Amino acid sequence: MASNRGGRGGAAGAGGRRTLTHVDARGRVKMVDVGGKPVTTREAVARGSIRMSADARRQIRRGAVKKGDPLQAARIAGIMAAKQTSALIPLCHPLPLSGVDLELTPTARGYDIEARVRTSAQTGVEMEALAAVAVAALTIYDMLKAVDKRMTIGDIRLMFKSGGRTGTFRRSRRP
Repeated sequence: MASNRGGRGGAAGAGGRRTLTHVDARGRVKMVDVGGKPVTTREAVARGSIRMSADARRQIRRGAVKKGDPLQAARIAGIMAAKQTSALIPLCHPLPLSGVDLELTPTARGYDIEARVRTSAQTGVEMEALAAVAVAALTIYDMLKAVDKRMTIGDIRLMFKSGGRTGTFRRSRRP
């Protein structure tokens, strides 16, 4: 599926259908030109989770992970991922981020991860928020894989986005 940095859901094509903004008339992949779009304040929030064994959770909470504190490493890795999203996802524009917040909340089975990314730019920061969550979860996995190889990373999704032509999106709390 193509990343849709040029406008959420694509541009309206013939008959009101949505078209892919990263594909030209000949079917070739292209980077969307956002030069004509106005600079607006934009924000995106993404969430995901990592589930792990009771032993892995205990080691984190006791500060007993041999590689160091996986939560602090995950926070730094998530922030770095948001800043480097355009290097990871080929058609993303590099963006001047004004803020990245990453929260890790303990749950009964592991951790919930939430990233909030802000910018003033011509395109949104949804991909940056999603990348931050994914890389934070992968960092926790890396630091605890010797303890629990059955950890599960999942449910990474966009929760909220504001700014730009398409306005505000808010995912309902219901599944």
